Amino acid sequence: MLSRIKSAARILLKGDSKKKNRNPIPAITTEEVAEIKQFFPREKFFIMGHARSGTTLLMRLARLHPEVHCNYQAHFFTRQPLLKSLVNTPEAEEWLTRKSNRWNQGRDLSPLVLRSAADFIMERDAAREGKMIVGDKSPSSTIHGQAVRDMYMVYPDAKLIYIIRDGRDVLISERFRNFVEESKFLSTEDKRIIADLQVDSAPFTDGRRSIFTETFIRRVAKDWVEDLQETEDEGKRLFGENYIGMRYEDLLNNSFEEMSRLWKFLGVKNINVSLVDEIKTEMGSNPDEEWQAKRNEGIASFLPKGQAGNWSKLFTARDRMIFKEAAGEMLKKWKYEKDSDW
Repeated sequence: MLSRIKSAARILLKGDSKKKNRNPIPAITTEEVAEIKQFFPREKFFIMGHARSGTTLLMRLARLHPEVHCNYQAHFFTRQPLLKSLVNTPEAEEWLTRKSNRWNQGRDLSPLVLRSAADFIMERDAAREGKMIVGDKSPSSTIHGQAVRDMYMVYPDAKLIYIIRDGRDVLISERFRNFVEESKFLSTEDKRIIADLQVDSAPFTDGRRSIFTETFIRRVAKDWVEDLQETEDEGKRLFGENYIGMRYEDLLNNSFEEMSRLWKFLGVKNINVSLVDEIKTEMGSNPDEEWQAKRNEGIASFLPKGQAGNWSKLFTARDRMIFKEAAGEMLKKWKYEKDSDW
């Protein structure tokens, strides 16, 4: 009986110790941002984009500038378990908010823990390179708008870069990545297509046969549309002038102009014309293509990687129809097509 009385009194005073869910993680405050910048002063940016949309190329080009460093795939906000998993438990909340913890000054320390962890990871790398602007690139193919909202909770002062690629070429690139890697998600029909492609590729290049199943086209197209719509909407709403959208195809066609626009957006002090040659050299290499060739030369050599317009060589009439239904309006929105007559 005495034990039960003590337990009840403890719950009344401190709350139920067996709480199953934590309260929402609070956003970092303006005052906390100012405080943490005393310890981690470098300006931060994040590159997001649908998978196979050129995020890696953009990262490689961005860090050519002597003031900018960028590394990749931290997935702070774009892939589970996410940065917030560090504090997203009732136990962590109890520890970081308890009244006897005099370090928290009566406030949940969670946002400061998240910010300091990510800041240290990025600034440690940037310090080695001697650069004062640092960012991470992580594809945002599954979480979409939520990734932007989670980023804003921790980095309201950072800059968000979103790169877009023609969804039809995204579809092609995603398909061949799955083929090359022999993804565990391949269906029986997918494997049949691979086998036939390896025997005779001709029917797949003249419109007689498709490299896709209808299910694959609709799934990837739907995800592409949702990602573009949600990320752009939330990026503009939350970050305003600290949000910028770029097209992969513009990066290929006007590399120096596009990178100059990006570097100015990041706040660099100057842009030397010598970077023109560095950009050309960097774009002349394709590590992803080399990796795919090592993994599965037969499939990887079927189609040049990283080029714009590859879809036109492989789409059948039915492929076009299905993609138009799923994503035709988004193609027009981003000026990949003027109308539906393609």
